Amino acid sequence: MTASYLAERAGFSKSKVTELLRGVGLYPHWEITYALVRVLGMPVAPMCRLWAAAAREAEKKRGWIQGSIAKIVISTGPSAPPLEHHAFAKTNGARYESYADVFLRDSGETSRVVTETFDILWLCWKEALASSHVQHYAWQVLRRGVMARAPHTDGYPDLAGAAFSTVALDHATGLAVFTQAEQTLALFRAVSRLPDIQLDVIVLRHLRGMDTTPVADLLGVTPAFVISTERHARRSLTTRLNLSAHPEGPHASDR
Repeated sequence: MTASYLAERAGFSKSKVTELLRGVGLYPHWEITYALVRVLGMPVAPMCRLWAAAAREAEKKRGWIQGSIAKIVISTGPSAPPLEHHAFAKTNGARYESYADVFLRDSGETSRVVTETFDILWLCWKEALASSHVQHYAWQVLRRGVMARAPHTDGYPDLAGAAFSTVALDHATGLAVFTQAEQTLALFRAVSRLPDIQLDVIVLRHLRGMDTTPVADLLGVTPAFVISTERHARRSLTTRLNLSAHPEGPHASDR
Protein backbone atom coordinates (compact mmCIF):
# COMPACT_ATOMS: atom_id res chain seq x y z
CA MET A 1 0.00 0.00 0.00
CA THR A 2 1.29 3.46 -0.87
CA ALA A 3 1.10 6.44 1.45
CA SER A 4 -1.39 8.06 -0.94
CA TYR A 5 -3.63 4.98 -0.83
CA LEU A 6 -3.50 4.83 2.97
CA ALA A 7 -4.24 8.55 3.26
CA GLU A 8 -7.25 8.26 0.97
CA ARG A 9 -8.68 5.27 2.81
CA ALA A 10 -7.95 6.69 6.27
CA GLY A 11 -9.35 10.11 5.48
CA PHE A 12 -6.23 12.08 6.43
CA SER A 13 -3.70 14.04 4.40
CA LYS A 14 -0.73 12.21 2.93
CA SER A 15 1.66 14.39 4.96
CA LYS A 16 -0.08 13.38 8.22
CA VAL A 17 0.01 9.69 7.32
CA THR A 18 3.66 9.85 6.25
CA GLU A 19 4.58 11.66 9.46
CA LEU A 20 2.93 8.95 11.54
CA LEU A 21 4.50 6.07 9.62
CA ARG A 22 7.97 7.63 9.91
CA GLY A 23 7.56 8.24 13.64
CA VAL A 24 8.38 11.95 13.43
CA GLY A 25 6.63 15.08 14.67
CA LEU A 26 4.31 15.33 17.66
CA TYR A 27 2.87 12.23 19.26
CA PRO A 28 -0.15 11.25 17.12
CA HIS A 29 -3.74 11.38 18.32
CA TRP A 30 -5.51 8.04 18.63
CA GLU A 31 -7.92 9.17 15.90
CA ILE A 32 -5.36 8.97 13.07
CA THR A 33 -3.67 5.92 14.58
CA TYR A 34 -6.99 4.09 14.71
CA ALA A 35 -7.80 5.13 11.15
CA LEU A 36 -4.60 3.55 9.85
CA VAL A 37 -5.00 0.46 12.02
CA ARG A 38 -8.48 -0.04 10.58
CA VAL A 39 -7.28 0.38 6.97
CA LEU A 40 -4.43 -2.06 7.55
CA GLY A 41 -6.77 -4.63 9.11
CA MET A 42 -4.80 -4.82 12.35
CA PRO A 43 -6.37 -5.79 15.70
CA VAL A 44 -7.48 -2.62 17.45
CA ALA A 45 -7.44 -3.63 21.14
CA PRO A 46 -3.68 -4.34 21.49
CA MET A 47 -2.77 -1.33 19.36
CA CYS A 48 -4.87 0.95 21.55
CA ARG A 49 -3.09 -0.29 24.68
CA LEU A 50 0.31 0.12 23.04
CA TRP A 51 -0.63 3.60 21.83
CA ALA A 52 -1.69 4.61 25.37
CA ALA A 53 1.47 3.14 26.93
CA ALA A 54 3.67 5.02 24.48
CA ALA A 55 1.68 8.21 25.08
CA ARG A 56 2.45 7.94 28.79
CA GLU A 57 6.14 7.49 27.97
CA ALA A 58 5.87 10.60 25.78
CA GLU A 59 4.63 12.38 28.95
CA LYS A 60 1.11 12.94 27.68
CA LYS A 61 -1.36 13.65 30.47
CA ARG A 62 -4.01 11.12 31.43
CA GLY A 63 -6.78 13.51 30.35
CA TRP A 64 -5.25 13.92 26.89
CA ILE A 65 -4.95 10.16 26.45
CA GLN A 66 -8.46 9.37 27.65
CA GLY A 67 -9.95 12.24 25.66
CA SER A 68 -8.22 11.11 22.48
CA ILE A 69 -9.51 7.54 22.88
CA ALA A 70 -13.01 8.70 23.81
CA LYS A 71 -13.42 10.44 20.46
CA ILE A 72 -13.44 7.10 18.64
CA VAL A 73 -16.20 4.52 18.89
CA ILE A 74 -14.55 1.16 18.23
CA SER A 75 -17.13 -1.16 16.75
CA THR A 76 -15.04 -3.51 14.62
CA GLY A 77 -12.26 -6.00 15.19
CA PRO A 78 -11.87 -8.84 17.68
CA SER A 79 -11.54 -7.90 21.35
CA ALA A 80 -9.79 -11.15 22.23
CA PRO A 81 -6.61 -12.60 20.72
CA PRO A 82 -6.52 -15.87 18.73
CA LEU A 83 -6.84 -18.98 20.88
CA GLU A 84 -3.27 -20.04 20.09
CA HIS A 85 -1.99 -16.64 21.22
CA HIS A 86 -4.08 -16.81 24.39
CA ALA A 87 -2.65 -20.26 25.22
CA PHE A 88 0.88 -19.03 24.48
CA ALA A 89 0.48 -16.08 26.83
CA LYS A 90 -1.01 -18.31 29.53
CA THR A 91 1.95 -20.70 29.28
CA ASN A 92 4.72 -18.11 29.20
CA GLY A 93 3.39 -15.13 31.16
CA ALA A 94 4.78 -16.04 34.59
CA ARG A 95 8.17 -17.06 33.18
CA TYR A 96 8.43 -13.84 31.20
CA GLU A 97 7.68 -11.82 34.33
CA SER A 98 10.28 -13.77 36.28
CA TYR A 99 12.95 -12.89 33.71
CA ALA A 100 11.92 -9.25 33.37
CA ASP A 101 11.90 -8.71 37.15
CA VAL A 102 15.64 -9.46 37.34
CA PHE A 103 16.35 -6.35 35.28
CA LEU A 104 13.48 -4.03 36.21
CA ARG A 105 13.01 -4.74 39.94
CA ASP A 106 9.56 -3.15 39.83
CA SER A 107 6.43 -5.27 39.68
CA GLY A 108 4.40 -2.61 37.90
CA GLU A 109 7.02 -2.05 35.22
CA THR A 110 7.53 -5.80 34.85
CA SER A 111 3.81 -6.37 34.32
CA ARG A 112 3.62 -3.55 31.75
CA VAL A 113 6.54 -4.91 29.72
CA VAL A 114 5.08 -8.42 29.62
CA THR A 115 1.61 -7.12 28.70
CA GLU A 116 3.10 -5.03 25.89
CA THR A 117 5.07 -8.05 24.69
CA PHE A 118 1.90 -10.08 24.24
CA ASP A 119 0.12 -7.15 22.60
CA ILE A 120 2.95 -6.80 20.07
CA LEU A 121 2.81 -10.54 19.46
CA TRP A 122 -0.94 -10.30 18.91
CA LEU A 123 -0.36 -7.65 16.24
CA CYS A 124 2.16 -9.82 14.37
CA TRP A 125 0.91 -13.28 15.40
CA LYS A 126 0.78 -14.56 11.82
CA GLU A 127 4.39 -13.54 11.32
CA ALA A 128 5.36 -15.23 14.58
CA LEU A 129 3.65 -18.46 13.52
CA ALA A 130 5.41 -18.32 10.14
CA SER A 131 8.83 -17.91 11.78
CA SER A 132 11.20 -20.83 12.30
CA HIS A 133 10.32 -21.00 16.02
CA VAL A 134 7.52 -19.10 17.75
CA GLN A 135 9.20 -19.23 21.17
CA HIS A 136 12.42 -17.74 19.80
CA TYR A 137 10.50 -15.02 17.93
CA ALA A 138 8.52 -14.12 21.05
CA TRP A 139 11.60 -14.11 23.27
CA GLN A 140 13.25 -11.46 21.08
CA VAL A 141 10.18 -9.27 21.44
CA LEU A 142 10.23 -9.65 25.23
CA ARG A 143 13.96 -9.05 25.45
CA ARG A 144 13.82 -5.83 23.42
CA GLY A 145 11.10 -4.49 25.70
CA VAL A 146 12.96 -5.41 28.88
CA MET A 147 16.30 -3.98 27.75
CA ALA A 148 14.67 -0.77 26.53
CA ARG A 149 13.44 -0.10 30.08
CA ALA A 150 16.20 -1.66 32.19
CA PRO A 151 18.70 0.72 33.81
CA HIS A 152 22.12 0.51 32.17
CA THR A 153 25.66 1.30 33.32
CA ASP A 154 28.37 1.80 30.70
CA GLY A 155 26.01 0.37 28.08
CA TYR A 156 25.28 -2.84 30.00
CA PRO A 157 22.17 -3.76 32.03
CA ASP A 158 22.58 -2.86 35.68
CA LEU A 159 22.12 -5.95 37.85
CA ALA A 160 23.02 -4.30 41.16
CA GLY A 161 19.46 -4.72 42.45
CA ALA A 162 19.51 -8.42 41.68
CA ALA A 163 22.93 -8.73 43.31
CA PHE A 164 21.74 -7.35 46.63
CA SER A 165 18.74 -9.66 46.74
CA THR A 166 20.79 -12.85 46.60
CA VAL A 167 20.55 -15.41 49.38
CA ALA A 168 24.23 -15.06 50.20
CA LEU A 169 23.86 -11.38 51.03
CA ASP A 170 20.71 -11.99 53.04
CA HIS A 171 22.65 -14.29 55.36
CA ALA A 172 25.96 -12.39 55.59
CA THR A 173 26.60 -10.68 58.94
CA GLY A 174 29.06 -8.17 60.37
CA LEU A 175 32.08 -7.21 58.26
CA ALA A 176 31.46 -10.28 56.10
CA VAL A 177 28.61 -8.46 54.41
CA PHE A 178 31.02 -5.95 52.83
CA THR A 179 33.25 -8.68 51.44
CA GLN A 180 30.24 -10.62 50.21
CA ALA A 181 28.74 -7.48 48.64
CA GLU A 182 31.96 -6.69 46.78
CA GLN A 183 32.28 -10.23 45.46
CA THR A 184 28.62 -10.42 44.47
CA LEU A 185 28.69 -7.07 42.66
CA ALA A 186 31.83 -8.11 40.78
CA LEU A 187 30.11 -11.32 39.69
CA PHE A 188 26.93 -9.56 38.56
CA ARG A 189 28.92 -6.92 36.67
CA ALA A 190 30.66 -9.74 34.82
CA VAL A 191 27.32 -11.44 34.14
CA SER A 192 25.84 -8.24 32.70
CA ARG A 193 28.69 -8.04 30.18
CA LEU A 194 28.08 -11.48 28.73
CA PRO A 195 26.74 -11.79 25.15
CA ASP A 196 22.93 -11.66 25.03
CA ILE A 197 22.22 -15.38 24.82
CA GLN A 198 24.78 -16.23 27.52
CA LEU A 199 23.33 -13.56 29.80
CA ASP A 200 19.82 -14.91 29.34
CA VAL A 201 20.87 -18.50 30.02
CA ILE A 202 22.73 -17.55 33.20
CA VAL A 203 19.82 -15.43 34.45
CA LEU A 204 17.25 -18.15 33.80
CA ARG A 205 19.37 -21.04 35.05
CA HIS A 206 20.98 -19.48 38.11
CA LEU A 207 18.95 -16.44 39.14
CA ARG A 208 15.60 -18.03 38.39
CA GLY A 209 16.57 -21.65 39.07
CA MET A 210 15.13 -23.11 35.89
CA ASP A 211 16.26 -26.48 34.58
CA THR A 212 17.90 -26.86 31.18
CA THR A 213 14.85 -28.16 29.29
CA PRO A 214 12.44 -25.39 30.38
CA VAL A 215 15.09 -22.78 29.53
CA ALA A 216 15.52 -24.32 26.08
CA ASP A 217 11.76 -24.27 25.55
CA LEU A 218 11.48 -20.64 26.66
CA LEU A 219 14.32 -19.43 24.42
CA GLY A 220 13.32 -21.56 21.46
CA VAL A 221 16.59 -23.49 21.30
CA THR A 222 17.72 -27.06 22.02
CA PRO A 223 18.76 -28.30 25.49
CA ALA A 224 22.20 -29.08 24.05
CA PHE A 225 22.53 -25.45 22.98
CA VAL A 226 21.66 -24.27 26.49
CA ILE A 227 24.27 -26.59 28.03
CA SER A 228 26.94 -25.42 25.59
CA THR A 229 26.03 -21.76 26.09
CA GLU A 230 26.15 -22.10 29.86
CA ARG A 231 29.58 -23.76 29.65
CA HIS A 232 30.94 -20.91 27.52
CA ALA A 233 29.39 -18.35 29.87
CA ARG A 234 30.98 -19.96 32.93
CA ARG A 235 34.36 -19.99 31.22
CA SER A 236 34.00 -16.34 30.28
CA LEU A 237 32.94 -15.36 33.81
CA THR A 238 35.89 -17.19 35.33
CA THR A 239 38.28 -15.36 33.03
CA ARG A 240 36.71 -11.95 33.71
CA LEU A 241 36.69 -12.42 37.49
CA ASN A 242 40.30 -13.61 37.53
CA LEU A 243 41.40 -10.60 35.52
CA SER A 244 39.43 -8.32 37.82
CA ALA A 245 41.02 -9.83 40.94
CA HIS A 246 44.52 -9.79 39.40
CA PRO A 247 44.69 -6.88 36.91
CA GLU A 248 48.41 -7.49 36.31
CA GLY A 249 48.01 -11.23 35.94
CA PRO A 250 47.32 -14.00 38.47
CA HIS A 251 51.01 -14.35 39.40
CA ALA A 252 52.07 -10.71 39.27
CA SER A 253 53.42 -10.87 42.83
CA ASP A 254 55.87 -13.61 41.81
CA ARG A 255 57.60 -11.43 39.19
